[in-house]
Amino acid sequence: MKIKQNTASSGESARRKGPGAGLSLTLAALFAALIAAGTFISVPLPFSPVPVVMQNLFSLLAGLVLGPALGAAAVGLYLAAGIIGAPVFAGASGGIARLLGPTGGFLLGYLFSALTAGLIAGPPQRGFPCRHLIPAIIAGLLVVYVPGLIRLYFALGSWGKALTAGFIPFILGDAVKGCIAAFAAPRLRKLVADRGGR
Repeated sequence: MKIKQNTASSGESARRKGPGAGLSLTLAALFAALIAAGTFISVPLPFSPVPVVMQNLFSLLAGLVLGPALGAAAVGLYLAAGIIGAPVFAGASGGIARLLGPTGGFLLGYLFSALTAGLIAGPPQRGFPCRHLIPAIIAGLLVVYVPGLIRLYFALGSWGKALTAGFIPFILGDAVKGCIAAFAAPRLRKLVADRGGR
């Protein structure tokens, strides 16, 4: 009887640990690829150095779906690919210079987005409390602007210009992206939780 109980306990413990290393690496790589794919959906604005992109949506989803550690790892993989020269930044560009440029703060903000949203939403598991979803989405979208606007301020010379070029034009688009995330995240979290045995 004790052997059976220990076996059951071990199985339950394994399930609680969630996805193994192989699945975790696959999920992080998949979301890194999705963030990179967002590069090809980029709309430049004539009055701003910051284009309309989809990377922030996929970075947000990485945190919401995978949790803080794996979500941040996915964004980290994406940033590392761009830093070494892969054309995964907006405008199909890459290199460390882009990260240090006027819009580099937003790239760093994607990492904060995944981490913040993941910390609020928590790791993927069954029975996800939906009351955490909206705060996670709002915080994950807004935190991108913290390093983004600070870097833009130093590039443009005033907070008024930074807000006009890097925040105000994107409010409506972020609201739409938030709705997309609210629809997709619970379904993707359930899928990952089922695969991971949580």
